[in-house]
Amino acid sequence: MFLKLFYKALHKIPFKEIKGGINSVPGFISAGINSGLRKVKPDLGLIISDTKCVGAAVFTKNIVKAAPVIYSMKYINKPISAVIINSANANACTGEKGLEDTYTVASYVAQKLNLKTSNVLVFSTGVIGEYLPVKKIVSGIDKLTDIIKDGGNNNITKAILTTDKVEKEVSIEFKLKGKKIRIAGIAKGSGMIAPNMATMLAFIVSNIVIEKSLLKKLFKTAVENSFNLITVDGDMSTNDSVLFLTNSKAENNPIKESDKLEKEIFYNMLLYVMKKLARMIVEDGEGATKLIKIKVENASDKKSARKIAFKIANSSLVKTAVYGSDANWGRILAAAGSAGVKFNPDKVIIKFGNHILYNGEPVKFSEKKLKQYLDKKEINITVDLKKGKYSAEVLTSDLTEEYIKINSKYRT
Repeated sequence: MFLKLFYKALHKIPFKEIKGGINSVPGFISAGINSGLRKVKPDLGLIISDTKCVGAAVFTKNIVKAAPVIYSMKYINKPISAVIINSANANACTGEKGLEDTYTVASYVAQKLNLKTSNVLVFSTGVIGEYLPVKKIVSGIDKLTDIIKDGGNNNITKAILTTDKVEKEVSIEFKLKGKKIRIAGIAKGSGMIAPNMATMLAFIVSNIVIEKSLLKKLFKTAVENSFNLITVDGDMSTNDSVLFLTNSKAENNPIKESDKLEKEIFYNMLLYVMKKLARMIVEDGEGATKLIKIKVENASDKKSARKIAFKIANSSLVKTAVYGSDANWGRILAAAGSAGVKFNPDKVIIKFGNHILYNGEPVKFSEKKLKQYLDKKEINITVDLKKGKYSAEVLTSDLTEEYIKINSKYRT
């Protein structure tokens, strides 16, 4: 139901996708370089705004939080002017030294840009348990700030990647009472992707003017309905973060809680960007060959629907069956039944696409036709519980031998 309402509302809003990413939003400049953390590829990125920004963020719920997460959680409510991001090193499980290194990096960015340290946020991604190569990063900041002064470059989408195979970027433009609004986002994530954020980073910027309390509320809801509805392998990382910044340069009248139409338009535009980035992450899942949509329908409540959907989506048996184009619906029903949610299995309907495989009892189907369907790049699995009116849709990927290869050799 939510998705239907979302797309229905979306079609009423004239908007267009544009090129340029972060740099397409007035007042924002970004750049990425190789600072020596990786052999050749970009590994250090910087985003700046020429005016201070209002920010909102959601961070990992893992008890084990990386130093940059702890740091950025402390300063997210301050006016933000710059964001520095490194890949190849998570700066996680590094104790007091990790926090000191994070502050050193933030302070150096602040010094170079004539800011306060509290105006700078820091994010990292990569291998856990290794100290940050601060000298290399400081040297890289010198290069980055020079490039920023010259107008930036388009390499930040590359600089934040780890095992990702593709860059992830979405930019849109729409009007709000005659004012041109832009929202642009970039993301990284491929493995260790699980609900409640994952080993993913996403950075979204805009020029919209909106009350801070309302922004936080809408942003949190958008995260719940995008990044928190995906899973690749069910593992939660120490560094996952999604950040939203707006420099308010659009000069629209500030959107308030009482502005129902403007609030709905902004939320749907933000959600469009975030859902598209979330889908890109799943499509780029480590070793993935297929995108799988798990939809649970007619549950007794929303929480139950989501719980069952994630149980199925995180099942290695389900994911490997889809990889092998095996219509093994028994694995789906078994996963649903192990979610800790009460339902009557004799009333359940399971479908692969439009093919019904189970309707309270096994249904005869053509193995050949099902194989043809499961050989596709996008698979829809529907579980109808026939118990209520609530539904949930989770995106996941198949599980292949390549996932094992990537993760068995990640550090070496």
